[in-house]
Amino acid sequence: MIKDEVAKALKVIQEGGIILYPTDTIWGIGCDATNTEAVKKIYKLKQRDETKSMIILLDTENKLESYISEVNPLAYELIEYAENPLTLVMPGAKNISSALIAGDGSVGIRITKHPFCQQLIQRMRKPLVSTSANVSGKPSPQYFSQIEPEIFYGVDYVVDIDQQDMEIKTPSIIMRFEPNGKFEFIRR
Repeated sequence: MIKDEVAKALKVIQEGGIILYPTDTIWGIGCDATNTEAVKKIYKLKQRDETKSMIILLDTENKLESYISEVNPLAYELIEYAENPLTLVMPGAKNISSALIAGDGSVGIRITKHPFCQQLIQRMRKPLVSTSANVSGKPSPQYFSQIEPEIFYGVDYVVDIDQQDMEIKTPSIIMRFEPNGKFEFIRR
């Protein structure tokens, strides 16, 4: 089942489309993180200000150096020992759409543990954009049935996995690394 959904989602993403999909936190909207036109479709659907960057998902921390100029060694330890999903905002973003890079040159990255996301990213061989499946300013949906129709109908493909899952999931913890190596919690 996952394999079939990965293949369907991959085709849509390769054609520049956007998908609605389950993650290890809440339902997300995503696309190829290197495709600026697809990224802009997500901003438009969410009615989100383009100055508010979105995060990217990777399937393994081994790929961090492909998208961050200089990875703080502490990042690897935090990822290894984090019990809950963790997004790291790091300076020196590279090799992704400029529409995802914040004004200070940073990008938020989470290493996903969700099997669908991992397999899709492996097949894409690129990072996957991940942003909550809601219009900006409205509450993030706790589960699939809470996703608003304008989001549901605004994407090019809805992944048919975990739609009945009623487990309440929470957004990730967010930590920001500064270029000088210091870090702070943005959301716990």
